[in-house]
Amino acid sequence: MTTRIPIVEKILSANDRLALENNLKFDAAGVFAINIMASPGAGKTSLIEQTIKALGNRIRIGMINGDIATSFDADRASAAGAIAIQINTGGDCHLDAVMLQSALQQLELDKLDLVIVENVGNLVCPAEFKLGTHKNILVASIPEGDDKPYKYPGMYRGVDAVVINKMDLLPYVSFRTDFFKNGIETLNPGVEQFELSCKTGEGLSKWLDWVLVNIEKHGQDQKSTY
Repeated sequence: MTTRIPIVEKILSANDRLALENNLKFDAAGVFAINIMASPGAGKTSLIEQTIKALGNRIRIGMINGDIATSFDADRASAAGAIAIQINTGGDCHLDAVMLQSALQQLELDKLDLVIVENVGNLVCPAEFKLGTHKNILVASIPEGDDKPYKYPGMYRGVDAVVINKMDLLPYVSFRTDFFKNGIETLNPGVEQFELSCKTGEGLSKWLDWVLVNIEKHGQDQKSTY
């Protein structure tokens, strides 16, 4: 244990430095970037797909997908209208700043307004590795259960917004909405929350408005900086 802790800290420190470089690249190109995390099956790809379909005629979107294997999710994003890049981690349970830096070399950032990063499906590792995006989003879903904030506090504590997906299943699943939300609020007071269903479209407009407002705000911030 005495030799492992310094090694882990060194890895995370190096990752943070590269994440800052990624962030500066996004800013230099005037691109707003979000990192979407969730457990497998919560609906990350569905949310990304619906976002691209709804906003693709208004903004230019790039998508970077991280998966242990396959390119299924990147293919869906591409079919929806985004420029999609696939990262296969080869077994790693998360994306890191090095992987994202490599993917960014394949994107013409100056031709994009928004980059959506879809992290590997996992509620533990992705929370530990900064990527350099501007916002971290967690997608939770009704079938996962209402105890997830209590079981995975590190993930819920470190995000800028929580999307509660599959609200259409609420009548059919034992899910205590107040208990779930209280868990989030305790860990992350005032965090933005969106209740929606990617299947029915319920609540999507609020999420889409949030994305557009943040893109506009980021653009204004960059103009005031330079």
